[in-house]
Amino acid sequence: MRVISKKLRNSARGQSCTLRLPGCGFDDGTVVLAHLPCGQKGIGMKGPDHVACFACDNCHSVIDGRAWGEYTGADLLRALAETQLIWIRDGLLVVKGAA
Repeated sequence: MRVISKKLRNSARGQSCTLRLPGCGFDDGTVVLAHLPCGQKGIGMKGPDHVACFACDNCHSVIDGRAWGEYTGADLLRALAETQLIWIRDGLLVVKGAA
């Protein structure tokens, strides 16, 4: 199942970068929802919107291969977790049974 959500995509507006790779612009106004490599994306095909993080232009370019840089799976997981916690806080992602 592929999740496409305009609300999740729009939620990146005004956010700070959760990826924070070397050279990060953090809150420079270029932050968008960046889809993370998860085996469900390829050339011309984005991954699901819930497997994404808030990323500035620099960090987004690194994970998409448009700019040179290094990152680890731990970087991606941290950014994903931080982004999903923001979505839960804002009511965009609901976990049934959570307190």
